[in-house]
Amino acid sequence: MIEESTISDVQRMMASGEVTSRALTEGYLARADALDGQGPCVNSVIELNPDALAIAEALDRERAGGKVRGQLHGIPILIKDNIDTKDRMLTTSGSLALDGPPSLRDAYLVRRLRAAGAVILGKANLSEWANFRDSHSISGWSSRGGLTRNPYSLDRSACGSSSGSAAAVAASFCMAAVGTETDGSIICPAQTCGIVGLKPTLGLVSRSGIVPIAHSQDTAGPMARTVEDAAALLSALAGTDDADPATRFSRDRRARDYRVFLDKGGLKGSRIGIARNMIGSDPRLAALLASWIDVMEHLGAVVIDPADLPNFDRFNKTELEVLYSEFSPDLNRYLAARGPKAHVRTLADIIRFNEENRQRVMPFFAQDRMIAAREKAAAGREGYRRALAKNHRLTRREGIDAVMRKHRLDAMVVPSGGPAWVIDLANGDPRSWDMESTSPAAVAGYPHITVPGGYVHGLPVGVSFFGKAWHEAGLIRLAYAFEQATQYRKAPAFLASVEAEAAPPSPPQRGASG
Repeated sequence: MIEESTISDVQRMMASGEVTSRALTEGYLARADALDGQGPCVNSVIELNPDALAIAEALDRERAGGKVRGQLHGIPILIKDNIDTKDRMLTTSGSLALDGPPSLRDAYLVRRLRAAGAVILGKANLSEWANFRDSHSISGWSSRGGLTRNPYSLDRSACGSSSGSAAAVAASFCMAAVGTETDGSIICPAQTCGIVGLKPTLGLVSRSGIVPIAHSQDTAGPMARTVEDAAALLSALAGTDDADPATRFSRDRRARDYRVFLDKGGLKGSRIGIARNMIGSDPRLAALLASWIDVMEHLGAVVIDPADLPNFDRFNKTELEVLYSEFSPDLNRYLAARGPKAHVRTLADIIRFNEENRQRVMPFFAQDRMIAAREKAAAGREGYRRALAKNHRLTRREGIDAVMRKHRLDAMVVPSGGPAWVIDLANGDPRSWDMESTSPAAVAGYPHITVPGGYVHGLPVGVSFFGKAWHEAGLIRLAYAFEQATQYRKAPAFLASVEAEAAPPSPPQRGASG
């Protein structure tokens, strides 16, 4: 078993014959069986692909015949269980309501992964419905998959909604994984589980074949142990899809291979803005931020501190207005495409199913967000366009674009979030915090990457770099330079608990939806 190895490490080993894709896949399957389904029981994988070994063997035969498809050839990848696969696995968004026939087609990003030679190892657990069922949810819990736990401390949250993707990568149950985000659902679990997560610009990665929340914010993105691996995975995911009009804007903006931007000297001469008004009041995070600034300045960056982000907290209500307005029509279109054998065809069917199966589906929390979205759809779309326009104005022209133009910045930096909070099945995720990292970039549709930034009492904390649309290459360059200089990441020890000082939990956004 090759724990903590990078994709390029494994490619060199496969090229030399030291390891095969089948052996690598067997190793991950065995590790997941020992530590995910049993042992510490992280519970990050909702379903393993029964065809994974056969796929790996076929890719080994291709390699032996002189054909290597690229950097992901033979690499085992997990994908979140809200992404369609046309195989023997289900796509349920963690919900028993979708526990039915397999998908009729691969999501576009899955087609790209298969074409690149990836082994789809299985589906990762998630916060049910990508955390858009109820406002008092438990991150990482789904009625189909149960509760995903943080591999650093099993009594603590893995955040969400891409909980399983993050926990599985952190615990080395796969080489890398695909998550999705509407607001925080890649960044929060990645930082909470001590890995790299990259939320791309809206439209860089196709949304077709993904269970939706809201088309104005939804995107998939890579989750990996290193920036290098995240860049490799992003290279395969990004592409123009005729079924997703948002991707037409990416045709001339995406890189063929994002690994070319990996530069240990990438911070030299860069201008980094510290969003001091977004860091909250936790002194432990402030101390970490000070150390990050020292690192960046030592590496030659010009740090502008403060470079406060305007309007970062002025669109909370209008963001929800947009999500509620888009959820029902977007979901209904997706459900209609699942075919005549699907058990549910509309949001109303799902709400009804949940009510009729309360004991199995809603033992801890209900479905107030779904009900609110149904009512919003019934009331019409009055106010939706104004809310969307306000969101984009505050987060783009008068927000991220404004501060970056004013200070001539290459990126904004802020702590991604606080240490993982203790799981509370009675009360759900904590409701109080005083910091925010994800919403401005999420609402703007702009790129955001988090990398390991240290630990608070053994619990990971991430550092975020975000910036203007289509600047993934620049963020990868900066994040890689920081990662290589600091080398903060260390493998989790699957502790039953950690002894941590009591402090207000700081999830970086409201429930991390998407």
